[in-house]
Amino acid sequence: MSADNTPFENACKNIASVLINTTPKEQVDFYNSWANKYDTDMASADYHPPLLAAKSINAHFSGDRGTAVVLDVACGTGLLAKELKTHGFRHFVGIDGSKGMLEMAKQTGLYQDLKQCMLGEDPIPAQWGLFDVVAIVGALIVGHVPVSVVRESSKFVKPGGYICMTVRKASDSSDIKAALDRDLKQMVEEGLITCVEITEEKEWHRIEHGYTTGAVYLYKKL
Repeated sequence: MSADNTPFENACKNIASVLINTTPKEQVDFYNSWANKYDTDMASADYHPPLLAAKSINAHFSGDRGTAVVLDVACGTGLLAKELKTHGFRHFVGIDGSKGMLEMAKQTGLYQDLKQCMLGEDPIPAQWGLFDVVAIVGALIVGHVPVSVVRESSKFVKPGGYICMTVRKASDSSDIKAALDRDLKQMVEEGLITCVEITEEKEWHRIEHGYTTGAVYLYKKL
């Protein structure tokens, strides 16, 4: 990567790299190498999903935030936990496939437990019905966490708890969004969850010409 690139250009290149449909091992290897620069790149790209997801959760969560436990699925470096901390949440369990990203998350000091797991390939190592909030933020994209993990993740939420997901709205994510909408509709029909809100966002993260868009989904476990 050229030293002459601006921070924003470097961020765009790295973001583009993870949107290529590669093997899980190749994705993990890339994230391991990117981990110590990830937060800087996301700041340069004005990356909003963690902020927007935390805003949605904050608007509807009425329980005791000081004792609530959040399962952060595909937690990365801990950007969501940082945002939720500003709203009073204090207890986090993080799961991610990248050891490098988990090391960065550990350095935040926010997580009581961090576990490595290849999401979609291995069972999520958490206790069913334990969590007040389960979030999958920024991971439902090409070559990353499959939509099937949403149903699996719902098992870990207490009745009355919340499931929050984000999806980037772009041509490379159209199949993922369609699959997510279909699975959520099925889960609602099965009486597992109910929709709280779906928020369309115009400023997801910066791209070369403006911003890409996205959506935040918030559902309640029945």
